[in-house]
Amino acid sequence: MAKFLTIPKTGEGIYREKMSRFLAFALPVSSVDDARECIALYANEYHDARHVCWAYMIGADRLTFLSSDNGEPSGTAGKPILGQINSLGLTNVVVIVVRYFGGIKLGTSGLIVAYREAARMALDDAGVVEGREMTTLSVTFPYLAMNDVMRVVKGAHPRDCVRITVQEFDNTCTITLSLPLDVLEELAGRLDSISGTSLNY
Repeated sequence: MAKFLTIPKTGEGIYREKMSRFLAFALPVSSVDDARECIALYANEYHDARHVCWAYMIGADRLTFLSSDNGEPSGTAGKPILGQINSLGLTNVVVIVVRYFGGIKLGTSGLIVAYREAARMALDDAGVVEGREMTTLSVTFPYLAMNDVMRVVKGAHPRDCVRITVQEFDNTCTITLSLPLDVLEELAGRLDSISGTSLNY
């Protein structure tokens, strides 16, 4: 599956219940490392908060996910946050909810509602966009084939999102492309037919 739903930008929301404040942040990420980095950043920024709870979902197959209650009663924070990500069918997203305790306990059901609603508000604010699973392709070719190679690369349809990320031009030239997985086969076939090119996936 090369296409998936994700969020295009950071979204925020604030949910208040019995003097507790729940600050929610939804961020687009592309890997578990990205997600962990975001969590560490927000945990550091809101170090004075009682709880910094979170959940993330990674990958087009939506098989890599994790959530944390961060000291809240088990299942009252991370799970409801992850539930909101799931209800929208999103991936490559991390949602972090920071709780400032207001002195009045909310109880298990109150906490579940608060974390769920805060997460929903942040995700609503971020919006939904169709994402595509990306891959890279390195093309090595003789200098004389440069025009032919560039014609194929630049001739890719704008919606194919093919970008040159690295280029080295000498007697032997190399370019590295970032492109959606679903256009790899067709583009690679066209490049492969140019004399002297070699492809590295």
